[in-house]
Amino acid sequence: MSSIITLSIVQSALELGCIYSLVALALFLSFSILNIADLSTDGCFTLGCAVGAMVTLSGHPYLALFAAMGAGVCSGFVTAFLQTRMGVPSILAGIIVNTGLYTVNIAVMGFSSNVNLFASDTIFSLAKEKLPYNWYADWYKLLIALVIVLVIGVLLSLFLSTRLGLSIRATGDNEHMVRASSINPLFMITVGLCVANTLTALSGAILGQYQKSCDINLGTGMVTIALASLIIGETLVGKGSIFKKISGVILGSCLYRFIVALALRMNVPAEALKLVSAVIVAIAISFPYLKDKYSFYKLRKNNRNLFGKEGGANVGH
Repeated sequence: MSSIITLSIVQSALELGCIYSLVALALFLSFSILNIADLSTDGCFTLGCAVGAMVTLSGHPYLALFAAMGAGVCSGFVTAFLQTRMGVPSILAGIIVNTGLYTVNIAVMGFSSNVNLFASDTIFSLAKEKLPYNWYADWYKLLIALVIVLVIGVLLSLFLSTRLGLSIRATGDNEHMVRASSINPLFMITVGLCVANTLTALSGAILGQYQKSCDINLGTGMVTIALASLIIGETLVGKGSIFKKISGVILGSCLYRFIVALALRMNVPAEALKLVSAVIVAIAISFPYLKDKYSFYKLRKNNRNLFGKEGGANVGH
């Protein structure tokens, strides 16, 4: 077992888990809070990576993160506009935006299918040069990713506790009640999707600088990965405060990447990773139901044993 689980695997799982957790947080906001299935996640992730990569190539790695977030806002606004103003169902709106973003992404990348960043400075390489202690040498990427995720997690928790954030949460719970309270639910949906896509694009930009490359197909299957992380986190943490749920989503993302790393370590073909992701999602979604069924079965069995003993005692008496 020790040969399978190594320090490098744990480190890589934590690094990627922190980066991908931003997408899981975006899905937490759109899917769990707003109750909207936003299928534009794949294209928006690639959009953030593409915009971030091109700005990084121009010598501005920090500005690249904000540029990617701005692109994410535009993507979220278009998705929300189709839903709220054009009457397009949320699933179809996500598919339409995701399809259109393929052309936008490849245009941003200069009509090239990939962009190389190995000759450019990134937030990770610049941070490594400024870190004062030698023992940070092998963990600087995890440190940077963890700091970004913790800051985003705290800011998202504070945002959802504001009046605007509470209105967004109420819109997801009961849109008709919100409208009756003189709150515009269409505006709340727009804000929520813009924030969610901002996080998705930021994750793509960070991943591009992390692996020093950007590919046009980078975001394929991102919805599945984020959904798996979200379900795992909600299953582990359960009910609680917003901050607790956000922490659970981050934990779920790291755990998911750890499972994937173990699958690769056990010589699972790379082509089968999508199947592994699907199996993880199915198990994570089914786990609460199976847990309730097991508790019910165990309770029924105990009741049968209890009443059986009491019945036997009465007959003997």
